[in-house]
Amino acid sequence: DGKYRFTDVVDIEGMFRIIESIPSPNAEPIKLWLARLGKERIDEIFNPSITVQRAIDTYRAKGYDEDWIIKRIKGIQDRKKLTDTWKSGGVTEEVEFAILTNDIYKEWSGMTAKEYKQYKGLRKENLRDNMDNIELILTDLSEEATKRIAAKQKPNGLNENIKVARMGGHAAKVARDDIERNLGE
Repeated sequence: DGKYRFTDVVDIEGMFRIIESIPSPNAEPIKLWLARLGKERIDEIFNPSITVQRAIDTYRAKGYDEDWIIKRIKGIQDRKKLTDTWKSGGVTEEVEFAILTNDIYKEWSGMTAKEYKQYKGLRKENLRDNMDNIELILTDLSEEATKRIAAKQKPNGLNENIKVARMGGHAAKVARDDIERNLGE
């Protein structure tokens, strides 16, 4: 109706806290579910392999094939190694990691991560979870090249790491251009 009103809003964590406080039998199934989730997360602290298996099971339930799942799990490990390399090169802030990631993506795909998500029509979903095998391989190639170039050149600080990130992204761009030329698409 075009009128403005004060509205109470809450995030997901706040919503769960409200649900926990509802003294109604109708809220019990959700309370039990929350308790089960809490127990599962505590179990994962004591046995981290449960977390990995849960991720694999979730990807399977979403319909991903085994080869894709293997590439995705390996990509997660490789990404951690890359961020460790950046940390040793003086990059520590989350915003700096995002800048470097965007430079890698921009170089090989022509789009930042945000633009790539928009191109794929994604909102909250993880970009890599919505990449096909070739896209995952190109992303992995760009990050692996960046990591190895950084190991050789030992960049320090954001600006030096940006140059290296672009070099790593360029390696994947060359591969992408060649693949597209050979496929004709």
